[in-house]
Amino acid sequence: MSSLSSNVETRVANSHAHLQNVLEHAFQHTAAHKAVLVYDERCELARVLAHAYRLCLPEALCINFDETAPSAILQTLATLQSGDLAILVQSTNFRLEAYRLRVELFKQGLKVIEHPHLGRMEGAEIDYYIDALAYDPDYYRVVGRKLKEKIDQASHGVVDSDGAQLIFSGKFEPAKLNVGDYSEMKNVGGQFPIGEVFTESVNLEDVHGRVRVFIFGDTTFSINQPETPITLIIEKGQVVTTEDSTPEFDQVLSNIRADDGVVWVRELGLGMNRAFSKERTVRDIGTYERMCGIHLSLGSKHGSYAKPHIKRGEGRHHVDVFAVTKSVKFGDEEVYRDGQWVV
Repeated sequence: MSSLSSNVETRVANSHAHLQNVLEHAFQHTAAHKAVLVYDERCELARVLAHAYRLCLPEALCINFDETAPSAILQTLATLQSGDLAILVQSTNFRLEAYRLRVELFKQGLKVIEHPHLGRMEGAEIDYYIDALAYDPDYYRVVGRKLKEKIDQASHGVVDSDGAQLIFSGKFEPAKLNVGDYSEMKNVGGQFPIGEVFTESVNLEDVHGRVRVFIFGDTTFSINQPETPITLIIEKGQVVTTEDSTPEFDQVLSNIRADDGVVWVRELGLGMNRAFSKERTVRDIGTYERMCGIHLSLGSKHGSYAKPHIKRGEGRHHVDVFAVTKSVKFGDEEVYRDGQWVV
């Protein structure tokens, strides 16, 4: 691996400290299991993380993606046994033949840490991303489980979007956790940074009202922050019209309607990562999704929850939008105010 310039030493040190906690507390990785790091060096953040992982795992086998044949990478990964660790540090997203690599690695019973699209983070965003890797088990696991408990017990909910209210008038699907606790999960790992609890309405038509959106995912999977928040008007679980929209957001809605017919509101995401906020943003939408606050998904696609009127694999779109959020209630209990979870 090429040497790192002195001006990124602090970033490497911070990444090293955070990733050490992730490996110890979330993955419980020990020297009894092998570790393989597949990385590239096409952007600064990828170089920083790869260097930090080498400090954390001096015994790991490190493979430069751009200097190794895909067949050789796959052959090496195939030698790993259940419980071993595979780490993917990617400026874009590694493509190895027809494989969706993380899925194939999970099938082997491997623990997987995936950092995709790192090349989208530049300047201060690199520091925000590194901050987001900090792992506080007491916060993520305790608060995450409390939020799941409130969601699973609630008969209704409300997102107060600073004057606009989005109403969930029925029960929620069992909430799922992405908090670094894999003890009750089939697969160990996933995309990092982490920090999210998510659900959706059992009956999508129970969702109605208005919500103000300050960021949305555009057609390039990047965040788009309009000057004025866009108000979505939702009836029977579908976006029927908007106020203060932009041509870019209109294009997103048009694409969804063209492919999915209507614009369903599906996921209700409770982001927990305090390194990301309305002010501290990163361009990659899949990373920013962990932002501490509320996001929703627009479109029919959602791999975690089945709906009788939407066949699995039928919907093509899952577009994240981020709500201006003053308060969140499940049942009559407030769980979010003043920019933080209060369970």
